[in-house]
Amino acid sequence: MNYVGIGLVGLVSGVISGLLGVGGGIVMVPAMILLLKLEPKQAIGTSLAVIIPTAMMGTFKHLSMGNVNWKAGLILAPLAIVGGYVGAQLTQHIPGEQLKRIFGGFLIVVGIYMTFFSSRA
Repeated sequence: MNYVGIGLVGLVSGVISGLLGVGGGIVMVPAMILLLKLEPKQAIGTSLAVIIPTAMMGTFKHLSMGNVNWKAGLILAPLAIVGGYVGAQLTQHIPGEQLKRIFGGFLIVVGIYMTFFSSRA
């Protein structure tokens, strides 16, 4: 196991997570698939396990800077939890290679939208 590679993936995804609010899926999953040679489903599950402490640390720091909207968070959280469970269940029925394509297409669509159609940063 490449411990240096794993550490670098963790560091980069942590910085991006704290900076942009993303990291687990957008950074860790592709990095673990490409650099660490994990299967897509294993990379997804590992990313979700790692993002818990990452999100907690980022939330703590953003809270100290006044950047947490608790009302919105409390409304989002219950259905996000349900959605996370449903999404994990769906991975049982979707082959890993197809998950990679779905993920790549999602990133492209979101990237295009944010680049050309989003008026707010």
